Amino acid sequence: MNPIEYAHSNYTASRRVRVLSEHFSRIIPTQASILDVGCGDGMLTARLAQMRPDLEVRGTDVLVRPKAAIEVTPFDGVTLPEADQSFDTVLLVDVLHHAEDPAALLAEAARVARHHLVIKDHRLKGLFASQTLRFMDRIGNARFDVALPHHYWTEDQWRVAFQQRRLRIESMTESVGLYPAPLSWFFDRNLHFIARLGLDRS
Repeated sequence: MNPIEYAHSNYTASRRVRVLSEHFSRIIPTQASILDVGCGDGMLTARLAQMRPDLEVRGTDVLVRPKAAIEVTPFDGVTLPEADQSFDTVLLVDVLHHAEDPAALLAEAARVARHHLVIKDHRLKGLFASQTLRFMDRIGNARFDVALPHHYWTEDQWRVAFQQRRLRIESMTESVGLYPAPLSWFFDRNLHFIARLGLDRS
């Protein structure tokens, strides 16, 4: 592990877990069952469950880590091994840009969700956005052998993808606050968003 990866693992990752779990705790409805797609080590969802003991959480991932903090089932990255509408909320945290077909995985998540999708991901916006996102992805994921196809979408592409799958934006924030200053000047900017999406099944 190089010095940048070490700093990310020991500081940035723990801050990310804290910040994102606080965001999700505010927007996920009570008594919800949660499927965290691409959950990694499960630390984020485990902390969310500690903050919100009313939630029932489970994870699924292509690469199941042996010491994950929550129960994790494997999936092939394409088809979720879950029945239609089997979880109240499906959580996708920095996952879709790793998928070979992000639109297809988004549709799979919508199939499995009963009420909501909650998505945290990146968007291409501003100067050097692609280069910055590629750097962040490489530092955060390369050592875990996570696929890095760099499928980053613009805001318009996200909105089209949501509309095509009949997903309506119920809440969205662009002020995620993953990094402290001065790192936030480079790595926060307008590159991140969190959205809660409702499903229109009419």
